[in-house]
Amino acid sequence: MALVLCAGVDPALIKTRQLILERAGHTVVPATDEKAMITACEMHAFDVAVIGQKVPPKLKRKMLSLIREHSPSTKVLEMYMISTGRTLEDADAWLEALGAVPQEFADRVAALVLKRKSDQVQE
Repeated sequence: MALVLCAGVDPALIKTRQLILERAGHTVVPATDEKAMITACEMHAFDVAVIGQKVPPKLKRKMLSLIREHSPSTKVLEMYMISTGRTLEDADAWLEALGAVPQEFADRVAALVLKRKSDQVQE
């Protein structure tokens, strides 16, 4: 279905997201640091990138910047904690992490994939 970058600082959360998305039919590439993100973005044309809720705000902004620079058509989903709120005002979508059920997460990614494909047709 889609190629998804899962970026974050917590390997267990990345693995959980990877399993959810793979069950939904997506291919997932995990990244836990800037170097891995840059390499992944240079090697793949991602449909969606997920930035995890445990990533500090400054690093979230850096991750978004790297994704926009190296894979500009990728749609970005920011996961966030209700206690901290959204960090990335220019992300394409947001999902509150603790309130999200696996199906809601998979559905949000699928919606972004459709949006990306729709945007590409219009160009």
